[in-house]
Amino acid sequence: MVTQTRVHLQTLVGLLLIFVVHLSRPVCVDVPSETDAVLGEPMKLTCISCVKRDEIKAKTFVDWYYMPKEEKDIPPVKIHIFKYDVDNPVESGGPFKGRLTWEGSKDLQDVSIQIKSATYNDSGVYECHVLRKFEFDFFTPSVSVTKHIKLKVQAKATGDVAALYSEIMMYVLLVCLTFWLLVEMIYCYRKISKSDEQAQDTATNYLAIPSEQKDNPATPVTE
Repeated sequence: MVTQTRVHLQTLVGLLLIFVVHLSRPVCVDVPSETDAVLGEPMKLTCISCVKRDEIKAKTFVDWYYMPKEEKDIPPVKIHIFKYDVDNPVESGGPFKGRLTWEGSKDLQDVSIQIKSATYNDSGVYECHVLRKFEFDFFTPSVSVTKHIKLKVQAKATGDVAALYSEIMMYVLLVCLTFWLLVEMIYCYRKISKSDEQAQDTATNYLAIPSEQKDNPATPVTE
């Protein structure tokens, strides 16, 4: 009985450890980009394209375009400003030359770029185009994702109370979850230790009984 209890508790502790390790692994989350930039400050244009299966190899190509503000009777002009091709980020010419930096991740799920110093002329629509070509033995399927970011450059930053509250609540939940997992692990460890002590006491008491009593246990006396 004690052995089965220990096995169950050790299994529970193992599952908790696996859960903690799983939480500590980086997870791809498709979050929208910020749309309000501050004049003279750096601005990150976030573009995330998650890969559902990491074990599948793929070649990723990224293109960034910029479209100025629409004016009456003038169609928008799409300007190619940045590209990522064959593991090499390349900045295109034009109004953004020398003002863009690559902020993407190594696994190319995050393909963001950053404007070093925002100006009023940077207001407009940015297009992030991601093309993935998967590598199989007999065919190479491709998947493309396009996202648009409508950027507005302002003289001063505007506070977003809802976003700040959401971020605070996220950190509070993470702290509470970590504390709960820690308490569960301590509880399981103490319970296993207590079971070991009880088993040790039982074995010690049994060894302390004389051998004659072990071989000839006393029979109950009946009247």
